[in-house]
Amino acid sequence: MKASETVRGSWDLFVSPSHLDEVLDGFPVPVGAVMSANQPDPVARQIDWMTSRYLTAAQTIADADRPLVLAGDCLSSLATVAALQRRDRDVSVVWLDAHGDFNTPAISTSGYLAGMSLAMLTGRAFELIGQPIGLRPVPDERVVLVDARDLDPAERDLLDASRIRRVAADPRAVRDATAELSPSDIYLHVDVDIIDSRQVPGLRWDAGAGPSFSTIEDCLTQIVDVAPPAAACIACPWPSHLIAEASTRDVVSRLAAAMGAELQWTADGTASSS
Repeated sequence: MKASETVRGSWDLFVSPSHLDEVLDGFPVPVGAVMSANQPDPVARQIDWMTSRYLTAAQTIADADRPLVLAGDCLSSLATVAALQRRDRDVSVVWLDAHGDFNTPAISTSGYLAGMSLAMLTGRAFELIGQPIGLRPVPDERVVLVDARDLDPAERDLLDASRIRRVAADPRAVRDATAELSPSDIYLHVDVDIIDSRQVPGLRWDAGAGPSFSTIEDCLTQIVDVAPPAAACIACPWPSHLIAEASTRDVVSRLAAAMGAELQWTADGTASSS
């Protein structure tokens, strides 16, 4: 069974079941999904193993007509955008996230690499992962960042100095901003933590009060309506002891449905032989 036969709207489904260099056992795998994962190398540096994983993912995803990736972190976006660029797609980005993911090694207080995802996608700290996997930086003016309510001070300053457009998680505002990016090939990225943490508890990072689940669904519906994405990702930031819960699959299914993808699951949500 092909991935596109298991989802509505001609999506090709991929799963990247890792958070940085941690493989997440029990990560939800819809029926028909293609797994994109390398086993960790115990002697490799974290950044080297991750670079190898994203290079493999980019090679795999590049064969898809319209990939939808379920991932354990936001850094997988680099592989997906690199895959689009391998097909000569002219990429713009709509990024929905409670965080800016716009730190760099020079300003990060934690060194948390996933918190640098959008910065790396736009060419900051490019030598770490972007350049080795063949990514071409996405120009700032081709990026719309939605919400980003939880920013570090230096990260906020870097965003303010950039040409990235920031909008509230308002469906009409998101639609208008996306329309201005079209007719380029949209990469749509949604981190689950953009949703009010009271509605989706237990994530790695509690971003506090934010837009409701239904508001984010409406935002996604508007994006897909005005500019059907060439690729998309749902970043699933649950810790390993919660990632296999049925409630996780429910959240992912709702977000995917708002993008036009109807996911199917086995009884336990793990990989099947279909």
